[in-house]
Amino acid sequence: MTTMPTEGEKPTTPADGDGTTPRTGKRAMVGRLSWGLADQAASSMTNFAVGIYVARSLGLSAFGVFSLAWLTYGVVLNVARGLATDPLVVRFSGVPEASWRAAAARSSGAALGVGTAVGAVCLLVGLGVGGRVGPAFVCLGVVLPALLLQDAWRFAFFAAGQGRKAFVNDVVWGVALVPAMVLAARVDGGVDSVAAFVLAWGAAAAVAAVFGCFQSGIRPRVTQAREWLREQRDLGYRYLVENVSLSGAGQLRAYGLGAIVGVGAVGAVRGAELLLGPFLALLMGLSLVTVAEAARVLRRAPDRLGTFCLLLGGGQAVAALLWGGALLLLPDRAGEFVLGDVWPSASELIVPATLAVAGAGLGSGAAAGLRALAAARRSLRCQLFASACYVGGGLGGAAAAGTIGSAWGVAAATACGSAVWWLQLRSALREHHRLSIPEVRTP
Repeated sequence: MTTMPTEGEKPTTPADGDGTTPRTGKRAMVGRLSWGLADQAASSMTNFAVGIYVARSLGLSAFGVFSLAWLTYGVVLNVARGLATDPLVVRFSGVPEASWRAAAARSSGAALGVGTAVGAVCLLVGLGVGGRVGPAFVCLGVVLPALLLQDAWRFAFFAAGQGRKAFVNDVVWGVALVPAMVLAARVDGGVDSVAAFVLAWGAAAAVAAVFGCFQSGIRPRVTQAREWLREQRDLGYRYLVENVSLSGAGQLRAYGLGAIVGVGAVGAVRGAELLLGPFLALLMGLSLVTVAEAARVLRRAPDRLGTFCLLLGGGQAVAALLWGGALLLLPDRAGEFVLGDVWPSASELIVPATLAVAGAGLGSGAAAGLRALAAARRSLRCQLFASACYVGGGLGGAAAAGTIGSAWGVAAATACGSAVWWLQLRSALREHHRLSIPEVRTP
């Protein structure tokens, strides 16, 4: 039976390599990271292509409405991850196949249950709100179960050390999006067009979700979702609060920005995020691989964990800065080709948005270390502080200087949050070192 790690214990880690044959050393790490990066590349390119295509097709105001639905999906996705798939990765990585299959069936069932329940709420809210936003949320409610199930398969495959299958699943989603988006683009009318794009996005995810069932040979057990939530509540609810505070902060900023400045400002911010899309997607999903690698470093050479996290976070921050610098050199003609009417507003936000992503990348290195240490209390405190700073900086900046003020407020907030992540990791490493000394000296 799989042991349940508690606060301060190390979680189990995925099997080395992409299958069941163990590999060691740098070659093994490169192999695992390669599939993780390949999967994130496929996922980020899919999200980037969807955002660009929709932005060009809808224009600034309608794209702002689509962005609200997208951000709402992000909140719900983090709810499902916290309750269903984060505990799966921590506790059922590298276990015997029978244990993994049983856990994956219950975990995916829990994700599907969350999607169905929250989807029903979105549908009712959309019917009640009406106007331009209502139809988009009605359609989001319809497709949420498929979106969450597709994401659950990715986590399950990485837990089993089968990163190749996660990559293939994301590729299937991307291929299915092509005809779906082309059909959606033929719908005339602002409100109907937004709804059509939401449905197309979710329909493609449904194809990948069904394909994941065939890949894994597992049927999601929705009837066992409650049992899964009960068994994983010690980690699940902490991860839920941590994940929701992250995505919920983005949602609050979007709604507040729309109320203070206008829905067009939401579209401008989303456009700037799209320009930095590869790194935003990388930050959202790279933890599938980096947490496991940090846990391996902790097991084999605990004194190197801090260095590993610094290299991880610093590398992401430098990459984001280089990408942002390249965007500043992008000609207006090229920017308009990519974002259409959204480009003029989004281009003004490149510098603060780049700094915000760089700060988040630096902090993610420390976050991986805290997850590897299973220091859920510390990581929760960090995330709550960072989220509060994000909302305060984003809305305070919006009230003071509009859209550009909100972007700079978020950049400053991200820097503060990153500093707290690193301070907590430093304390957690010291605590881990103190606790490990008596174990070493015990005869």
